[in-house]
Amino acid sequence: MKNRARNKLANPNGAITMKKVAAEAEVSVATVSRVLAGLDGVKDSMRDRVSQTVARLNYHPNTLARGLRLGHRKVIGVIIPDLLNPFFTGVVHGVEAELYRAGYTLQVGHSDGLAEREQNQFKLLRSEGVAGLILIAGNKPTANYESLRPFGIPTVAIDRSPGGLAVDLVCANNREGVRHAVSHLLSLGHREIAIINGPEGINVAYERLGGYQDALRSAGIPLVEPFIIHSDFRQQGGYEAMRRLLDLAKLPRAVVVANNLMTLGALQAINERGIRIPEDMAVVCFDDMPWATSLRPPLTSVAQPVQELGRTGAQLLLERIKDPKRPVRQVVLATRLIVRASCGALTAAQVELPAPPRLPKTGRSAMQTSSGLEVEAGTTSNGFCIKNL
Repeated sequence: MKNRARNKLANPNGAITMKKVAAEAEVSVATVSRVLAGLDGVKDSMRDRVSQTVARLNYHPNTLARGLRLGHRKVIGVIIPDLLNPFFTGVVHGVEAELYRAGYTLQVGHSDGLAEREQNQFKLLRSEGVAGLILIAGNKPTANYESLRPFGIPTVAIDRSPGGLAVDLVCANNREGVRHAVSHLLSLGHREIAIINGPEGINVAYERLGGYQDALRSAGIPLVEPFIIHSDFRQQGGYEAMRRLLDLAKLPRAVVVANNLMTLGALQAINERGIRIPEDMAVVCFDDMPWATSLRPPLTSVAQPVQELGRTGAQLLLERIKDPKRPVRQVVLATRLIVRASCGALTAAQVELPAPPRLPKTGRSAMQTSSGLEVEAGTTSNGFCIKNL
């Protein structure tokens, strides 16, 4: 009976309640409330005792717990590492579209890729009583995703695996995407191919590097370590990485850049050195953005199904909320290699040609040249692979 009474001091999901804090500190619930609100009228000794108990129990006040119990709080928390990256905001757009149909709204947090800020976002969203969490992890070495376990919030990760935390995950096939890109460059006769990749320790960077290595090894081409540059997944990171490549005594003849913002920085550095694309250096970008076709030459890209990543993540979260005990799932979505002139596959004259007449309806808007490879823009793949972990 005593244990049963003590268990009532915690929420059904295991979260510590204010009543539990009051019992442990041997004060009233009202005293705990006043201390947490920073109000006067509490003895220093009591205030210290409450503060120490709050820290020991790792208590986080849930101001909307009552709304959750009544089913009124249909809000999903979303944490992304970079608000300036259109890939992440595109994913959130897909998440919002799916959850809106289910009657949920979003509360978006921005971690800026910082582990401490990410942890603060976790705590804030928990205190707000969100019904679930969509996480695009920052994956910094100092990040501790194990701390999510006691939060008791249904969680789905998108794009990046949050350390060793066993949660549902939806991601693109990063390894295959880069492998297709490098293999295409090899088919065009390029042999000295570099990669500007994201930071070491982030799983998507590891996977993209793996695709680069796979393609070169399959072609019997040895890896050249100076051609592998790790940098920040932002524009300045791409700029600095490309400058390092261009300072090498022997330059690569082609480069794969591991995300959209890094590509902008890399193109800036190339332009400053007066290097011609693709005559002097072929360029392929991982991520296809609307501005890719506005560049001269237009940019060959590995396209991720951005909206579909968000929609699928939201679907997995709704399933998790409905059935918290179902097996953890991983969904891997296909990427597409969209060939344009920056890799040297098309001449400038070909790029400037008017669009060919529309073909009879076949359900596709572009010519499919091989599996996962298109010339100019095409329809998004709806196929995906699901496996239980």
